[in-house]
Amino acid sequence: QVQLVESGGGLVQAGGSLRVSCAASGLTFSSYAMGWFRQAPGKERVFVAAISRSGRRTYYGDSVKGRFTISRDNAKNMMYLQMNSLNPEDTALYYCGARRAFSLDYVPTAHDECEHWGQGTQVTVSS
Repeated sequence: QVQLVESGGGLVQAGGSLRVSCAASGLTFSSYAMGWFRQAPGKERVFVAAISRSGRRTYYGDSVKGRFTISRDNAKNMMYLQMNSLNPEDTALYYCGARRAFSLDYVPTAHDECEHWGQGTQVTVSS
């Protein structure tokens, strides 16, 4: 059974940093492109960052570029999102998504591209 489990969310002050993680199981992790998405109350799920199978290609949403860094460790079946210079606008439930990919360079940049999802981890940034 494919399972994605996010962790590391919490409450931080504006300007602070937080690192969230996604642990994958039940799949050949290196065959999947991965992504982070977030959803604030009353809003749609939006793209945050994505990473290719090997990690050699990354892509970021405009609102987080320069502040967030996505990474993965295929030996540990883990994906991470390092979030710096956090703003209250970053407050959301953060989800990791996975998409099996044949291309080594593919990154998922829309939520409907992912076939597996975690339960989400809450990130709250106070003013």
